Formats: sequence, structure tokens, C-alpha cells
Amino acid sequence: MMRSMYSGVSGLRVHQNKMDVIGNNIANVNTIGYKRGTMTFQEVFSQVIRGASAPQGGRGGTNPQQIGLGVNIGAISTIHTKGPAQRTDNPEDLMIDGEGFFVVSDDTNFENRFYTRAGNFTLDRDGNLVTADGYKVLGYLADGDGEITSEIGGIRVNRTETVAATTTKDIELRGNLDSRTPIYNEDDPENGIHITDTIIKDSLGNSYTVSFKFEKTNVNEWNVTINNVKDHADDSVMDPAQDIDITLKFDENGKLAVDSDKEADLIITKKGVRFGDDDNNAIKIDFSKLNQYANDMDAKPYADGNSSGKLEGYAIDDKGVVVGIFTNGERKALGQLMLAKFDNSMGLQKIGGNFFVDTRNSGEPQYGTAASGGYGAIAPGTLEMSNVDLSMEFTDMITTQRGFQANSRIITTSDEMLQELVNMKR
Repeated sequence: MMRSMYSGVSGLRVHQNKMDVIGNNIANVNTIGYKRGTMTFQEVFSQVIRGASAPQGGRGGTNPQQIGLGVNIGAISTIHTKGPAQRTDNPEDLMIDGEGFFVVSDDTNFENRFYTRAGNFTLDRDGNLVTADGYKVLGYLADGDGEITSEIGGIRVNRTETVAATTTKDIELRGNLDSRTPIYNEDDPENGIHITDTIIKDSLGNSYTVSFKFEKTNVNEWNVTINNVKDHADDSVMDPAQDIDITLKFDENGKLAVDSDKEADLIITKKGVRFGDDDNNAIKIDFSKLNQYANDMDAKPYADGNSSGKLEGYAIDDKGVVVGIFTNGERKALGQLMLAKFDNSMGLQKIGGNFFVDTRNSGEPQYGTAASGGYGAIAPGTLEMSNVDLSMEFTDMITTQRGFQANSRIITTSDEMLQELVNMKR
């Protein structure tokens, strides 16, 4: 039997396999996060008809004579280039803009891990961030204060999450006291006075109004007092024994003078609640940010502290941090997505469902966070599409078809030669 016929059969087989790879690529041209495959051939062992000889005497050397025995699959590789981005504006759709894989698991202990580039995630009934098949997306969990820890678990957006109320600890006065303001005169009480207020909070989140009174007493000098501190029922809660009365002195450049008062303590005592950051219920008042220029009067106090709040929304930033947005305007980290990368991404094995698993040749997964340590940034509201290039696939399809056709001609031609050999007997 002719060796050419078996070579042609091997050629048909590998070209059929290559067409299978091309067909799978084209079928997944719109698959989220799909990575195309590519196939290369290699020759099979060649039969040596005559070996090579060295030059001897007056004769030169001869080259080996070999007949190839066909073709075989060299490699089927997965190309991990980044696919084009498709904007969806869905906050749960995520794309890795660079190196890395999302890490997902279907194990309660999160030990059985899979890796994917497909970021089309959703939230389940319990607020878990999951894939379309229900695999939980893993990340680094946050503690009660919103600090990211090293604990690994499923990312969860808990709709019952709350933030505690925070009491006011500091009041800072900023802005300008108009230097053109006339000195206060009891006969003309409408001039020389500036009154402004702010809202402070106690340890339970109750609101109180603190009113400041600025009275110009001399050139470049102002007297500051606190008129009152009232709760939501307009009842005063200020200690009558407390007298906050300080003098602000400004230099010729409009800045607070060195010998000017710059701080004061507001002490509020109310049963069942706490103010400030110490046992004396003292709120620190800072006047150092005030100026005095010939400009509009806009001096105003700004206080920290807030009421309690419930989770009303969330967002994911480019570092993969899931930030909870609460009804009181506060923001707190709920967790941070974990990414994985490998020394040899081509060594990963596809298992379907847009998932990869590590193998002995991919290397151990290296875990980290987005936009750091060589990991790509997270693009929320965006999906990574397939990296299949149809023009390349169609070109490969043509060359593969012609290769298959040519190998089939080898078989038919070899068959005709065998037919001629059989006909010699006749």
C-alpha cells in the first residue's frame, strides 16, 4: 500500500480538527469573555531511506533520504488577548481592563475555585454577587467599619446593611468676615452683627442647631459667642453655666493674629446621649480657617457627625471596591473583588460556562486586587466581548478547506495508481 494514502488520511484528519476549532471560534463570536483557539500542525516521523554519509577520499558526502509519513496536531492554544469592550451601563457588568481573571466558587468553603473573564454578574435573593450559573464571585470582605480585610468570601450587597449614627466631634468655621462691616453700636443694632448656624448630631443621630454670633468690636477685632443650642423641638439644651465668648483678632493681611483666640470647646450635657470625642461631651470648635477681607460676608460653621442610615444603593470602582451608598449620604466599603493571574495563562483548561481551571502547567494562581500589582483595572457597566476576529477565521477557513481538498486528491490519486497496479494482472 502507498504511504501517500496514509499521509493524505492524516492530512484530512488534522484539517478536520482545525475546521472544528475554527467552527467553535465562529460559534462563540458573541460569547462574553470568550478566548479564541488556534491550531498548528507538525510533521510526523519521517522514514529514512538512506542515511547521510561523510566525504571520503575523492567522493563528497551525501544527504539523508527521507519520506515523511504525514501530519499531526502540533498544538491547540487559547489566545488570551483582551476582547473589545461593550458598554451596558449595568452596574453588575464588569470588565477587567488588563491582566487577571475573576474568581468564582460553588463551594461553601470557597476552596473549589474557577476563573473567568466573563463579568456578566447579577445579584441573587440574598444579595450575593453571582454568575449566570449561580457561582459566587469571591473577594476580600470588609469589617463593620468598612475596612477591607484579608478574609476571602463571597461578595454580598446586604440590603439590610446600616451605618451607625456618629456624634459631632468638631466644628470648623470657614469663610470671610467682611472688613468693611462697621463697628457694632448699640444705637444701631442692625450693623456690625453676623449670625450663622449649623446642625450637629448626638450619639443617637438626633439633630441640634448651633447658632454663632459675630460682633465687630473694634478695627480688625470680632467677638464670637454661641447664642444657643436647640433641639428639633426648639428647646435649648445648652448648659446655662457655659460661657463661650472669644475674641478674634486679624492682622493687616486679613489673617488671624498670633495672639488671637483660635479654639473653643462647646460642652453639651444631655441625659441618654453623648457629644464629642471624650467623657466631657466637649465639641472642639476651630476658628483658624476664618479670614477678614474686604469681600462678601460668608463665614459659616461646618460640623461633622451624621444620623444613622440604611443601604439604598452601591457602586463598584476601578479597584473593584464595592461601595455601599446609605440614606444619610455616608459611603462604606462592603468588600473588594479578588483577581487572579497565572504565570502561563495558556496552560489553563476550559471547562465550559466561560470558566477556566488551573493545571500543572498554568502555575499556581496569584491573587490580588484590581489596578495594582500588574492586575488590570475594573471597568463597571462594561463587558469584555469575544476576541474572535472573523476576518482571520474566514481566511483560516479557506486555507483549511483547500488543505482538506488537496489531501483528498492525494487519496484519490493514490487509489487510481493502485487501480492501475491491479489492472496490470489483466
